[in-house]
Amino acid sequence: MNKYFAICPRGLEELLADELRGIGGEEITAVHGGVFFAGDWSTCYRANLESRIATRILWHIVKGPYAKEDDIYRLAVRQLWPNHFAVSSTMRVVTTAIKCPLKSLDYVTLRVKDAVCDRFREDLGERPDVDTRNPDVSVHVFLTENECTLYLDTSGQPLWQRGFRKASVDAPLKENLAAGILKMTGWQPGTPLIDPMCGSGTFLLEAVQVALDRAPGLDRTFAFERLKHFEALNWASIRAAAEARVKPAEPLDIRGYDIDERAVRATRRNLQEAGFGGIVTVDRGDVLDTQPLTDHGILLANPPYGERIGEQDELAAFYPQLGTALKRNWAGWNCFFFTADLRLPKLVGLKPSRKTPLFNGPLECRLFEIRMVAGSNRKGANVASQ
Repeated sequence: MNKYFAICPRGLEELLADELRGIGGEEITAVHGGVFFAGDWSTCYRANLESRIATRILWHIVKGPYAKEDDIYRLAVRQLWPNHFAVSSTMRVVTTAIKCPLKSLDYVTLRVKDAVCDRFREDLGERPDVDTRNPDVSVHVFLTENECTLYLDTSGQPLWQRGFRKASVDAPLKENLAAGILKMTGWQPGTPLIDPMCGSGTFLLEAVQVALDRAPGLDRTFAFERLKHFEALNWASIRAAAEARVKPAEPLDIRGYDIDERAVRATRRNLQEAGFGGIVTVDRGDVLDTQPLTDHGILLANPPYGERIGEQDELAAFYPQLGTALKRNWAGWNCFFFTADLRLPKLVGLKPSRKTPLFNGPLECRLFEIRMVAGSNRKGANVASQ
């Protein structure tokens, strides 16, 4: 049994813990920013392939106390790095810390790099090359106030990079955050889903993959394939099983709209590049005029945050119009808005039934749920569930 740490966007830790249980993870503990778990290499491979929410999966190498940089060097140089990856592999060191008393994390990074290279030089007479941009192997250093943990990254590129080529518009959500938000709405395949402000289509792409039971990592490679412990036949079997269960692509009741024609084109292209062209409807449309084709479903949107003063004024004028449109057109629907603009419910004039704190990178946000009860215009607003 190996020990691992799965990193995820803040606020999604419990959802990630559930995911990891589902793929066979054991000894699961959710903490701020991720989840500790244990398992064999199959569990590691599945976590990378199947997790929609993790950012990366780190393999725990060692943990030890430290007071100064030399302690960290000694901890790192004692590890049998040549047993884990080849000297021909390029490498880098990544250091993160919480309440670390040391003056320079860059110096810690340098010392750990020296330790790994010194170990190789002592054991093999040569050392790996460093590549800080696109290495074969990444050593991760995590420092608390008095403890250092060393990991090897098993993911490579972040797991939110699904392997699709993407046309982008401004400020897209990362795919794993979008997947977590989608999960929080309670949406299930077969339920109508509309994103009336679809941007580059991230929510739509994630929903299609869920509907087709398609593992998010099928179109990419992983860093564990470059480790010496790599079990190629085991991985091929796991990957083949995931491919075999993908459902045939057929039209789904998933729709996207955006007032910006560039966003519509970007979303269509992204769906096409991912192999999902023709199964999701994407059209140009104003959220204030968009109407559903069914009497129930999930509306999910990531409206602009209004980070500049002029934009905030525009949003303050827009939100009341959005509230009117929701009352007029969306009775019977559960509407979800993910935003850093905490004024939204008040200015929309509708009471959220749920407010979930989440983070988009460093930005504190909320996922607001607004239930539009069918056949009710009492007080000119929604009736939030009690």
